[in-house]
Amino acid sequence: MTSRRNVLKAGAAGALALGFPAIVRAQSDAIKIGHLTPMTGFLGALGNYAVMGIKMAAEEINAAGGVMGRKLDVMSEDSVNPATASTKAQRMLERDGAEVLMGEINSASALTIMQVAARNKRLFMQIGARSDALRGKSCNRYTFHVDIPVTVMVNAEGQALLRDGMVKGKRIYSLTSDYLFGHDLAKAAKNFVSANGGSVIGDDLVATDLTDFSPYLLKIRQAKPDVVATNLGGNQVTNFVKQYAEFGLPYPVAGFNLNTADAWAAGEGNLGGIWPTVWHHEVDTPGSKAFVAAFRKKHGQPPENHAWIEYVSLKVMAQAMNEAKSTDTEKLIAYFEKEPQFDLLKPRKGYFRSWDHQMMQEAYTFSVKPKGQAKDKWDFLQFGPAVPRADQPLELLAPTKEQNACNM
Repeated sequence: MTSRRNVLKAGAAGALALGFPAIVRAQSDAIKIGHLTPMTGFLGALGNYAVMGIKMAAEEINAAGGVMGRKLDVMSEDSVNPATASTKAQRMLERDGAEVLMGEINSASALTIMQVAARNKRLFMQIGARSDALRGKSCNRYTFHVDIPVTVMVNAEGQALLRDGMVKGKRIYSLTSDYLFGHDLAKAAKNFVSANGGSVIGDDLVATDLTDFSPYLLKIRQAKPDVVATNLGGNQVTNFVKQYAEFGLPYPVAGFNLNTADAWAAGEGNLGGIWPTVWHHEVDTPGSKAFVAAFRKKHGQPPENHAWIEYVSLKVMAQAMNEAKSTDTEKLIAYFEKEPQFDLLKPRKGYFRSWDHQMMQEAYTFSVKPKGQAKDKWDFLQFGPAVPRADQPLELLAPTKEQNACNM
C-alpha cells in the first residue's frame, strides 16, 4: 500500500510540473495591507469613495511593478463600529497576514485600531479620521495621521470667517455630532470663537443616526443667532443643509466640517456658507489633474476628497516601503520620522512631523458659486486659495508641541 507520505510527495511533484508552486509563491509574496473604512452607516458614502481611491492606487502601483518587485494586496473591509473595527484589525494582522494597517474615517473606530496597532507593534497609517485626541493625548508611535486634524480645520475656516466679519461680536448657535470627532470639533470651534470676540449662545449634541433636524431648526429660529455653525459629520451635514434650506432660515451657515460628497449630495441651491476642506478636484497641479482624469474615466465622475486621500496615502506607503527597502514596522517608522517629503498632488509637498506623526499639508476653504454658474452637478463649489499661503510654514495652523498632549 502506498503510504500517505508518498502520495503527498507525488502530489507535490505533480504540482511542481504543472507550475502550481510558482502560483502559490506569487500569491504569498504579495504585500498584504489591511484596509478598514466605514462602508455603511452615516459615513458609508465617504468610505465607499475611500475604497475607490485606494483600489485605484493599488492598481497603478501594481501595473508599474509593485513595491520592491512585489504586488500589493489591499484587503478592504467595512469597519462598521469601534468594536468591530478592533476585531477586524486584529484578525487582519494575526490571520490574514497584513504587514500594515491603513484607513478609517470614524475617529472612535480609528482610536481602537490605533490600540490594536500599538499592542501588536505594527504600523497603522490612519488616513481619514480628524479628531485632535488621536494625535494628541491618545497618540502612539505606531500610528501616522494623514488627514488634517480638527484644529487645522477650525483655523482654516476661522480665517475665512474673520475675513468676512462672521465672528467678532456675533451670536453663534451650533450643532455637534455626538461622538469623538464632533466633541473635539466643538471644543476647538468654541475656543476659536471666544478668542476672537464671538459668543456661542447654543450648542446641541446630535445623535449620529439622526435624520430629522426639525426640533433643532425650531430652536435656532427661536434663538435668532447671527450665525449658525455646524460641527456635524457624514450625511448629517447633507440632511441638515437640505432641511435648513426648506425651513428658509435667514441666518448664514458656517460649517467647520464638510466633505465634498456631502456637499454634492446636498445639491446646488441647498448649500451655502463657508466650509473647510483638505483637497478638491480643481486643484491646479499636473498630478492632481492626471488623477482626476483617470478617476473620471474609471468612475464617470470626479473624485471626492476621501478618494484622493486614500489614493495618495497608498502612494506614500509604497514610497516608504521602496525607500526603506522593507515592510518592517520599525524601519518604516524610522523612515517617516526623518520627515521625507511626499507628493500629495498639491502645490506643496507634505511630510509627517516626527514628534506627533501628523502629516503637514495645505488646506482650503470653499463657498458656493452664484446660482447658474455650475457646469454640472459637481461644479457648484467655489474654492479659495490654499492655507497656509506659499510664503508661510505648513505648520502655521497646526497645534504646536506646547499645545499638543502627544507624548510617545
